[in-house]
Amino acid sequence: MSRRRNAPATQQPPAVHLFKPRAGALLLLTLVLGLSGCATIPGGKPDPRDRFERFNRTVYAFNVKLDHAVLRPTARAYVKLTPRPVRTGVNNFITNLYSPVTIVNNFLQGKLGDGINDTARLVVNTTIGLGGLFDPATGMGLERHVADFGETLGIWGVHGGPYLMLPFLGSSNVRDAIGLVPDYLLLHEIETVQLFDNNEYVEWSLFAVDVVNRRAQLLDLDRVIDSSYDPYAVLRSAYLQRRAYLINGGITPPEEEFPDADMDSGAAAPAAPAAPGEAPPSAAPMSPSPAPPAAPPPK
Repeated sequence: MSRRRNAPATQQPPAVHLFKPRAGALLLLTLVLGLSGCATIPGGKPDPRDRFERFNRTVYAFNVKLDHAVLRPTARAYVKLTPRPVRTGVNNFITNLYSPVTIVNNFLQGKLGDGINDTARLVVNTTIGLGGLFDPATGMGLERHVADFGETLGIWGVHGGPYLMLPFLGSSNVRDAIGLVPDYLLLHEIETVQLFDNNEYVEWSLFAVDVVNRRAQLLDLDRVIDSSYDPYAVLRSAYLQRRAYLINGGITPPEEEFPDADMDSGAAAPAAPAAPGEAPPSAAPMSPSPAPPAAPPPK
């Protein structure tokens, strides 16, 4: 009689590892699509830049609920319990970690001076700044820039397409949403994975710290959103104007600009329906890109 060999119980075919993330994404998409019919569009002439407004408002409502339930309370607690010097060090470290994305896109956009400048910043802050915890490069006159692949595509002449509200990530458009993919691959698949030896615990920890850090920087802006008649329209207008400014090199009057994302008063703002990861015009992706960073790849 031949003996039947049983495979170890812990082994699973590759398809099993891919099923859970895909099933979760499918479930989320089904939920959002199912609720999209319930979204209410204010009266008046529709914005021609927002063809998917009903769907976008549904996603925005989902983001708001997530923000109010989890992100904003966590960010307030972080600001309240963490000393400002520590928060500054965390922000410096995260910003330094994202520098390669900016550097690569600077060169792709033909901004050689900015690319060299940001490369020098990365070297100085990584070495003298102890891995990016400190920012001696700014004191040396090396100004920080922010660039992403969506902006690069825009400079190459690719049209932005309709406005798009992304789950968890906030404001975007079709072009910038596509641009998130190469930026994500550059940061997580090349830089972060290699830097931290593919340690998923480190990657998820960095992701969580990054999300809380970015949301904490936007607490003061909740007041602006809370005082507006239509917060969704305010965020849409701010995002589209900012992206046009970055791509076309226009000049935005100071009174039309939101405070920079690096400004952190440390004071908790009153409740406001701001979506998680929503970056007003000058917020640095929340990526340092237009949208907050994507989660580390599931293992």
